[in-house]
Amino acid sequence: MRIIRAKDYKDMSEKAASIIWAQMLLKKNSVLGLATGGTVLGIYEILCEKYMEGELDFSSVKTLNLDEYVGLEGRHPQSYRYYMDKNLFEKVNILKNNTFLPNGLAEDLKRECKDYDETIRQLGPIDLQLLGLGRNGHIGFNEPDDHFEDNTHVRRLNETTIKDNSRFFEMGEEVPKSAITMGIKPIMEAKAVLLAVSGAEKAKALKAVLEGPVTPSVPGSILGKHENLIVVADLDALMHVE
Repeated sequence: MRIIRAKDYKDMSEKAASIIWAQMLLKKNSVLGLATGGTVLGIYEILCEKYMEGELDFSSVKTLNLDEYVGLEGRHPQSYRYYMDKNLFEKVNILKNNTFLPNGLAEDLKRECKDYDETIRQLGPIDLQLLGLGRNGHIGFNEPDDHFEDNTHVRRLNETTIKDNSRFFEMGEEVPKSAITMGIKPIMEAKAVLLAVSGAEKAKALKAVLEGPVTPSVPGSILGKHENLIVVADLDALMHVE
């Protein structure tokens, strides 16, 4: 495990983006595991800037996203397909056919989960998996539970997660209660995992991930067993870490 300390959110974003940038320079046809949410937004902004400056080429890159809300189509402003398109994919020269997310509108969700696992198997292993961290220790939408779920699955979201995500939805709009999420197995099989964490509200969860026991009640704690875990976190997120 390598912990890279950042001064603030901007510094964290720059340091994390530089790791992804380096991966892409080392291997032009990298398979990147990608995350969504507020934490990684700054990382994507920097990667887009590097592309515009001619420093990065996404033309041979393939991406696998962690999750998608059940019931939202890709054009919905709060879907993760929309998030990725607007914040990264449409701003760089990546081929749309090389970007993969679960289909939240699939009629047969169990089949969709199996198909997404097959896509991961065919493209993988993931060269670099980017992760954020939920306040309750979740990674992707692998929520606290009594066991780790290996494969892609439909997950009913924890009330904490629903509350945290409600800020992205308009007043009165129902926040999805379920999502399709990549399981723990492909995350742990990634050649490298980059965990980006920012803010005091994530400090307790990060301490539990880095210093606590490995337990499905804190899903991110499994990352401590990864051979090549890189944690980039700002000082607020690291306030409880010795």
